[in-house]
This record gives sequence, structure tokens and C-alpha cells, in this order.
Amino acid sequence: MFSPAMMNGGGDGGGPPAAEKKDFGEMINLKNKIDNSECYAKGTHDGFPMTNLFIGDTRLGCKSDADEQLILHVAFQEFVKVHSIKFTEFNQGSNPEENPSKIHIFVNRENLGFEDCEDVIPDQSLELTAVDLKENADAILTKYVKFQRIRSLTFFIEDNAGGEISSIGSLGIFGRHVAATNMKDYKKSG
Repeated sequence: MFSPAMMNGGGDGGGPPAAEKKDFGEMINLKNKIDNSECYAKGTHDGFPMTNLFIGDTRLGCKSDADEQLILHVAFQEFVKVHSIKFTEFNQGSNPEENPSKIHIFVNRENLGFEDCEDVIPDQSLELTAVDLKENADAILTKYVKFQRIRSLTFFIEDNAGGEISSIGSLGIFGRHVAATNMKDYKKSG
């Protein structure tokens, strides 16, 4: 996990090594980089769609429909580097048994179904506690090497804290865009 000071390259201990901090630079919430037309969710309740996760009101959030499992596929408009991820509890923890407890993250995978998520090795798995899901809790750092050139992330909520369905209040994905080299900017020499 990291503190807000680490998001700006500061902080001591617990954060990414100095080279990683320098590489990431200024962290931003990547919600404005999301390509909504390429996003999808599987197993969501019609009244609590995935789009609610990015509007900033945890009372709206996203819920599964029939059981605890849920798939959220987030696509970006351009390649991004993902530094950390923050899941927040639904409606300030009003139903703690519905909090997700085990989430698997897949990088740059398209059209994963529930069976695929159980058969494919995730790029990172998260074991979340009630404390991790509090609004003021730190975001969870991603595995540096695996999250450098991201076009999409698929989140598989595999289990929760014992409820019949899973509920998530918000989802924050923090990082920055990948600087692209425009070859037209270089003049031919010689």
C-alpha cells in the first residue's frame, strides 16, 4: 500500500523502489482515460452497474446479481501504466458480508468469462480485508513489471466476506499514460 505522499514520489518505506517512483512520476486517477464503449461487466445487478464505480458515490456502487462472483472489464483509451488500485466498500460498509475478499486481476485479456477466470493464471491476486476497503485506506500497489503497458484490466471478484452477493462502492485505478513517441517529431539527420 502507499500513502498520498508516495503518489507524488515521496514517502519512506513500503512504496516502490526509487527507480519505480521516478518512472511513474505524478500519479493520477485514470478514470478519465477509460474507454466506456469497450468496458463490460458480467454477473452484475441491473440496478447497480459497473459504471457506478467511477462516479464517486459509494451508495450507488456495483453489485453482483445471483452469487458472489463478478467480472469487471475496464478498457482504456490509450496505453497506461497502473501503479495502484483502490476498491472501496459499498455504502460505507452497510453490509460488510458483501465486501469482496478475493479479487484476481488479468492484464490485457479480452472477453474473459467465469470459466476462463478460474482457468487462467491472474497477473495479480488481492486478498482484501474490511480495513482495505475503507475510503481512507491506502490503495494497493500493483506488481510493477506486469502493469507497465496496460490497455485493459479484468477484475474477477471470486469471493466475498460471506454474503450471498458482492457489493463494491467505488474503484480507483491510479497511474499515468504511457508516453508515445511521435516519429514525426524527429528530424532526419545526414
